[in-house]
Amino acid sequence: MSKPLKRNVLFAAAFLIPATLFTLIAASDPLPPDATYRPLPTRPFSAVKADDEAQKPRVMLRQADLLNRRYDMSDRPIAGVMMSAARKAVQGGVRVKLPAGVTWESLAEMSPDEIRQRGLMPEGFLPLPHVKQATGGQVIPDRHIDEIRRQEARDLRRFDVNFDLPDHLTPEFPPPVFLTTQPHLGDVSRGQLLTIKNFYEFMNGIITPVQMEGLRLLLTPFPQEEFNQTEDRKVAEQSTGISCLDCHANFHTNAAFHLTPDVRPQAARFRLDTTSLRGVFNQQVHGSKRSLRSVEDFTEFEQRTAYFNGDHVSATRKGVHLPDRTNQVAMMAQMQNIIDFPPAPKLDPFGRLDRTKATEQELAGEQVFFGKARCAECHVSQTSFMDNSMHDLKLERFYQIGNTSNDFVILPDGPIKTFTLRGIKDSPPYLHDGRLMTLADTVEFFNLVLGLKLTQQEKEALVAYMLTL
Repeated sequence: MSKPLKRNVLFAAAFLIPATLFTLIAASDPLPPDATYRPLPTRPFSAVKADDEAQKPRVMLRQADLLNRRYDMSDRPIAGVMMSAARKAVQGGVRVKLPAGVTWESLAEMSPDEIRQRGLMPEGFLPLPHVKQATGGQVIPDRHIDEIRRQEARDLRRFDVNFDLPDHLTPEFPPPVFLTTQPHLGDVSRGQLLTIKNFYEFMNGIITPVQMEGLRLLLTPFPQEEFNQTEDRKVAEQSTGISCLDCHANFHTNAAFHLTPDVRPQAARFRLDTTSLRGVFNQQVHGSKRSLRSVEDFTEFEQRTAYFNGDHVSATRKGVHLPDRTNQVAMMAQMQNIIDFPPAPKLDPFGRLDRTKATEQELAGEQVFFGKARCAECHVSQTSFMDNSMHDLKLERFYQIGNTSNDFVILPDGPIKTFTLRGIKDSPPYLHDGRLMTLADTVEFFNLVLGLKLTQQEKEALVAYMLTL
């Protein structure tokens, strides 16, 4: 047995993946299955670009087939329910498709073992693969790409892939910006996307000099794995790079995604949906898997790790940006620490519904949230509906480990941090990888995984309650 094949077999055995199957996966993966570092390019940029462009229609069609098989992707907004800036309706209904002959009620009566053995776990509840798992990298929605090109003449459009979700299943764009230091001002972005071209005009006189410098750094593009001037980039023209707020648009999220830097090999790295930076001031855990304990740690981690797929070795040749902890990282953190949640007029100062403002259904949903659904055991209301902890749902109880989905090897999720629920209606899709399109999907997911046995009325009330947060 050759050494490379032996490595494939050993890795496959370790994760209960059939060796022949993993060999096929690895064949479409640019990295060997046991590689830690990314290899240097060995082919001319023009050849790689031509191949990527030729493969792109097939890549996008394959991902579209997966999404349409898993979900109802139609535009079905909840009547009268808008996101915080009232620029986009909130989508409703359960979008995850069930296996033939199964209902949500019958599925909820089955044990995890039975669901796994019969292969009945809804595919939409499984981890969601990157649009091009073998390559990975950050993928930005079209509306953000178009606005950055208009304002900065900087191109974030990749030639190998496009963003894979329809616009109506993503956050409103641009999202509003609320400041803890200026709550009376409302949306300080004036309905615009903050960029390196306009931030000073919008924020002058509203934030401090330290915060202004932090904002400048957060909006400054720096080289990154797919957006740079070297021959392994994924944009047609040499690029000055990407900024922190190209994903955390207006300190919220535009649903951009990439692959977690925390896992190897490439085929096992899970998709990572951009999380909102609203309410960072109240968080003690940053990063979905790393349990980083300060926003300064998170900021430095993003610059050193996420920008380069976790490979600091490949960063040097692209123009690595290592912000100074005292004079730059601290200022970036100070800016992030004043980003507030959107107003929630139906909540009192203790995070409970004001009975004079809430509907009967919303009040019923609050009772379910704090009672039968057990949501408040992790999403503690006094701490912005999170417990600053990490939890493992052990979802692998419901599915076979080692199956593949568009070149992604489905392994256990492991511990994931509790995300805040404040302003949750503004943040689709849901879960750390964006596998759940709506809040109704999220309720069905936890009803099954935690064995809650919620009634349909309780599920609907729980969604109505979360829309008030």
